[in-house]
Amino acid sequence: MEVSFWFFVLISILKVIIVTGILLTAVAYTVLLERKVVGRIQNRWGPSRVGPFGLLQPLADGIKLFLKEDLMPTNVYKPLFIAAPIIALGCALISISMIPFGANIQYHGVDLFQISDVNIGLLVILGITSIGVYGVALSGWSSNNKYSLLGALRASAQVISYELALGLSLVGVILRTGSFRLRDIVDVQSTHGLLSWNFFGGWQFVAFFIYIMAAFAETNRTPFDLPEAESELTAGYHTEYSSMKFAMFFMAEYANMITVGCLATLLFFGGWCSPFGHIFQPYGGIWAAAIMPVFWFVLKVFCFLFLYIWVRGTLPRFRYDQLMGFGWKVLMPLAIANIIVTSFCLAYRAA
Repeated sequence: MEVSFWFFVLISILKVIIVTGILLTAVAYTVLLERKVVGRIQNRWGPSRVGPFGLLQPLADGIKLFLKEDLMPTNVYKPLFIAAPIIALGCALISISMIPFGANIQYHGVDLFQISDVNIGLLVILGITSIGVYGVALSGWSSNNKYSLLGALRASAQVISYELALGLSLVGVILRTGSFRLRDIVDVQSTHGLLSWNFFGGWQFVAFFIYIMAAFAETNRTPFDLPEAESELTAGYHTEYSSMKFAMFFMAEYANMITVGCLATLLFFGGWCSPFGHIFQPYGGIWAAAIMPVFWFVLKVFCFLFLYIWVRGTLPRFRYDQLMGFGWKVLMPLAIANIIVTSFCLAYRAA
């Protein structure tokens, strides 16, 4: 069906507004979820005063950060000091545009559950997320603070080290699918429920564990949170930031967590596909066919976010030499071995 240019632009703008609103709301309530779960792990309540069960705490935090005084230290390099949080948050928000959230349901030829369907979507996400580290590096350098600079140097070295393992861990999935398009990767896993998922039926469980550990390091989360280690570097690369600039770094971190969860769901756990395959087809016509895939997708992403929080509440931080050694001496060789084994298995099946 022929789609007019202005109709396509209007639908695209609507999708961007809706997805951005949902993502920022999810970021706010992921912070609340983390404070609640870590509180329970530490045998305390967590936020419980603002609103019923503390549900309005994210709103109160947002108002507080917005109204705080925005301090600008004297000797910072202002252009990059201001640009750094914008780069970090911008890259975190742009990468979500490649993520398909549900089945391929189109309205007048426009996909309703994906902002941009690119045939190299996986490469685009990896490229955008790797640019995000420039925000961290520039913030540390422009702050004119030794603690911030040390945090930025740690972040740069950490991201470069773990990006290689993360990228190589995905090669097995790409070999099995034969495509960089995220919808194609999910379609390959959609036939027999969880037995078709790359984690189970594709024998990519080693690749998944490499991916998830590298992703923890990429997003600077415990036990890989060396760039902002409070006990060593005060607050690392965002020591000199306050008000909304600090909030932008905070939002970028949690938005990246959500993107990592979305990508893990798509690559290893069948995306929006039901674990039961086609056994329980949704009844209720087009509405059920549209809503149930989104439900499965959100449920799987929630499980990854819960895993992030659980790990933060239970594991201690690595030493820096342990962190670098683990990336280069353990994850990299494992990722290369996974590619070799996967290649041999696929060649044997094809023979």
